[in-house]
Amino acid sequence: MPAVNGVLPARRVLILGGTIEGRALASACAAAPGIEVTSSLAGRTSAPLLPAGRVRIGGFGGVDGLAGFLREQRINAVVDATHPFAATMTAHAVAASARAGVPLLVLRRPGWAEQPGDRWHRVADLAAAAARVPGLGERVFLTTGRQSIAAFAGVDACWFLSRSVEPPEPPLPERVEVVLDRGPFTLDGERALLAEHRIDVLVSKDSGGGTAKLDAARERGLPVVLVDRPPLPPATTTAPTVEAALAWLGRDAQAG
Repeated sequence: MPAVNGVLPARRVLILGGTIEGRALASACAAAPGIEVTSSLAGRTSAPLLPAGRVRIGGFGGVDGLAGFLREQRINAVVDATHPFAATMTAHAVAASARAGVPLLVLRRPGWAEQPGDRWHRVADLAAAAARVPGLGERVFLTTGRQSIAAFAGVDACWFLSRSVEPPEPPLPERVEVVLDRGPFTLDGERALLAEHRIDVLVSKDSGGGTAKLDAARERGLPVVLVDRPPLPPATTTAPTVEAALAWLGRDAQAG
């Protein structure tokens, strides 16, 4: 970037956010000299936690729309800090960044690692999870998010406790109780929830991050149905932490 009157223009960073890591990265970028940060949120919740810096809410209109946004806003770098299961958004980000010639980093927290005493049953997708739970228990704690509950609508043999930030929309399981709550969650809180509702199976996506629910399930000897992450597009540059993402932004700035 050429200097004007001896001053380099600000680098413009787009963060595709919605996660704890996305908000932390936005705060770090907003506090850094020479960076203009914009976070894009999908708008799936009515009251999202807003990150520092500029914020836009809503979709881009597919790959073409995102590529156009990158060009029009003169974005210098994109960090995809969306949820590990937001496979469509990540695929669009990879394609749009390549089309616009903008460097892309995928910021993904590591997945969970099985510990001694865990009784994990890994499955490929939500349909496989729904097929697995009836053979493991009758009272299921469902922590896969409100947009995933439809996959369990036909599992009549089980009672479900579903936790999400906002109420899920039909179709729902015939027997379900919905708890509205937003993490992070504590181990004591998860212990109490499992005991109060007599949970005998936990279902979760392998999103990584806090392990309170997994620790509480391990203590009670409960089986856990864990949905594997979708694969990333080939040849994607990734970082496991906010610190690593900041380092990549620094290296990219030097390269540019």
